[in-house]
Parts: sequence; structure tokens; C-alpha cells
Amino acid sequence: MPSMDSKQLVNLVREQGIDIFERMFRAVELVQERLNRACAALQQAQVPYAVIGGNAVAAWVATIDEGAARNTRDVDLLLAEDDLPQATIALQKAGFVRDDVMGTVVFLDGNDGKPSQGLHILIAGRKVRPEYATATPTIDQSVEIQSKRIVELEALVEMKLNSYLRKDQTHLLDMIHVGLVDDSWPDRFPPQLGNRLKELLEDPAG
Repeated sequence: MPSMDSKQLVNLVREQGIDIFERMFRAVELVQERLNRACAALQQAQVPYAVIGGNAVAAWVATIDEGAARNTRDVDLLLAEDDLPQATIALQKAGFVRDDVMGTVVFLDGNDGKPSQGLHILIAGRKVRPEYATATPTIDQSVEIQSKRIVELEALVEMKLNSYLRKDQTHLLDMIHVGLVDDSWPDRFPPQLGNRLKELLEDPAG
């Protein structure tokens, strides 16, 4: 679709009768619903897991300032490789459909689900990419927050420093801004990761 200016976009919305704010709020609700459904299914099947990614960041940020928590469009979960078959059965019973997208296990929300809005699975204790400084956390590196297992804060920061895409930098800055991460943290990580964190701490405004 070619790019459009503001007036063209507004006219398109009017023509199609789209309620932008209802759509926006519904998108947030759907992510929360998928997260709740996935965690409940895994807990019922007694499959250890940990919430990672943007939802984990939002959970930790909300412990300090709920207004600073950022919405995310997908759900990222950490699973042990040996538990993946059992997790697959549990999640399929909850309405998810297993797929493989560019080497990553993704559970779509139904047959018509979009990969970008699905459950993205990372395997515990394994490097996501060979060039990463460290591997993903173990399942034991998690804590319970309001009935969900969330990856520990330090392990989450390390994951974000490894990936270090623009969204990861934004998530790290969110944690810095609410005081979850401070100048004492860089020394907790290998130099490659610690230096990345120092850069963000020295210039949190970008």
C-alpha cells in the first residue's frame, strides 16, 4: 500500500467505518488474553515456563510505575527443550496452532493467526544466535508475579542486551527510567553487554 498523508488516512477510516480507538484497545486486550490463556494452559499441564520479552518488561516496570508499562503485540515464552512436546499438547488444547517461522517455534492463535501476534518460544539455556555473548536463562531463573512465572529481572536485562535491537534498547530505557536498572548494573554482565548498558545509562535520552 502506498503511503498516505494524514487527511487521506482519516478519510479512509471514515469510509471504512473503522473505530480506531476500539481497535486499539481491543489489540491490547487480545495480547493479554493470549498471555493469560497460554500461561494457564502450561500451568494446568504442569509445564515449567517463564514469560520473557515485552510482557516481562511491562510486568517489572509496573512493579514501580504501572503508567510507564509499554504494550506489546506478541507473547514471548521461555521453555525447556525437553518440555516442548508436552507444552505443544497443552497449548494446542488451548486453541493455539504450532508453526515454525524462520527457525523459531511460534504458536498461532488459531489457524488464521498471524505469526507477529502469536506465542514466540525461546529454548532455555541456548544462544538465540551464535554471536550472542550468553545463552538464554534457565527456567529456574524466574519468579512468580500474580500467578505467572516471569523471568528474573537481571536475566531479562541480559536477554535485552544480547538482542539489542531498537525495541530492546527502548525496553532497557523503560527499566532505567523507573529505576529498576542503575549505574551499578553494567559490571554484572560480560564486557560486551556491560558496555552496551553503560551507553544507555550515560545517555538515557538518546
